[in-house]
Amino acid sequence: MKFSLPALTLTGVLALGALTACDGNFRRTVDLGGQSTTTTEPSTATTESGTTTPPATDTGTGTASLTPATFDNGRARTESEANTVQVVKDQQNGLVFISVTESSANSEEAQLRQRLQQQFGIPDTGAQPSQGTGSGFFVNKQGDIITNNHVVEGASEITIKLHDQKEYKAKVIARAPDFDLALIRAENVPAASIQPIPLGDSDQLDVGLKAIAMGAPFGLDFSVSEGIISNLERTVPVGQPTGNRQPVYQKVIQTDAAINPGNSGGPLLNSAGQVIGVNTQILTGGIGQSAGVGFAIPVNTVKRLLPQLQSGKTEVIQPPTLGIQFTDLSGLPEDFRTQNKLPDTGALLQRVYPNSPASRANLQAGTNAVPLGAGNAGEQISTNGDIITAIDGQPVTEGEDLRRAVIGKAIGDKITLSLTRGGQTRQVTVELQAFDFPQQTQQ
Repeated sequence: MKFSLPALTLTGVLALGALTACDGNFRRTVDLGGQSTTTTEPSTATTESGTTTPPATDTGTGTASLTPATFDNGRARTESEANTVQVVKDQQNGLVFISVTESSANSEEAQLRQRLQQQFGIPDTGAQPSQGTGSGFFVNKQGDIITNNHVVEGASEITIKLHDQKEYKAKVIARAPDFDLALIRAENVPAASIQPIPLGDSDQLDVGLKAIAMGAPFGLDFSVSEGIISNLERTVPVGQPTGNRQPVYQKVIQTDAAINPGNSGGPLLNSAGQVIGVNTQILTGGIGQSAGVGFAIPVNTVKRLLPQLQSGKTEVIQPPTLGIQFTDLSGLPEDFRTQNKLPDTGALLQRVYPNSPASRANLQAGTNAVPLGAGNAGEQISTNGDIITAIDGQPVTEGEDLRRAVIGKAIGDKITLSLTRGGQTRQVTVELQAFDFPQQTQQ
């Protein structure tokens, strides 16, 4: 797909860190649309030579004239450095270090953490029950904390540590596994100790802006790293395979800020001190640690899900689904498409599940079985089902287009599908609902 990463180049989603999910830390943040709140220098600054130099001045063209870096008793104070220092000072009390305990060392989550500990060379203490760590941040004065789902899923006990080193118990309010997000709520934390970090707007970012990551890489709590936004068009599989559900390729923020195991759930900040993303995964390059390619869930995804998470009406938030199984036409051999008079792109329905939103909208799956041909181990697909060619007017050029469009909606939303059936084109309105698949499916 255009901007997604080949699956084989990614490590798996972590509870300690991975593709590698990270329980850990990252680097620079971004200026939202250039609206930085950088601190300025005094009118003059003393250099090591004892001379004074004026601060950088704005030329009126949107750029500042550069002056030599200034120092204060050996402490560098460029404008960018001063901004980073101020952001960290302002927001460090909103960061929390999370440690979890699982009641059973044989649980699926505990075994995953054990594999990851071995992968990253973290010594096994032999302690029972199993332990895990991660990061998070306050989002309101009530003590609600956003973190990654893979940090807290399966935990029997959660403890948070604040910047003042005081520890408190916390409990899970709700999880959104398909987005690798969770909301936990701290208990008995003094109001004065809760400092929410403001949420920014991830739709207003540009590649090259500063990104500041905060978290606990390798358990080193309250660490900071800095980098830039490297890409805004990257898609990676977000979430963990659970039950009949598979991760869905979703847009993420790519950053070169150092992200390592332990950074998962920590905030990625811009130069205004606002959260622009939630650190979630790294591409390790086979070395089990940061290789300069990290990913964060856009904060606008967090803002969209936050009311549902905070309501606590359901412990696990499910995204809406169509309730179908389909074949991505773009992945079929060209000669097979030509022979069966199939278009180059679209989602060819193989199955429509009873009582699903797609079933209620009278979508139809194929009924025949056509072998794919040599080299496909006798695999067969149905070729006479509905073909979804667009959703809300946006073409479905690959299967992930459909998955991304649906997962980005809310339960109760209505979507318009463009369908081809028997050579005829029509449009169908579908009301999206949560749906539990009876067996493993594609969407």
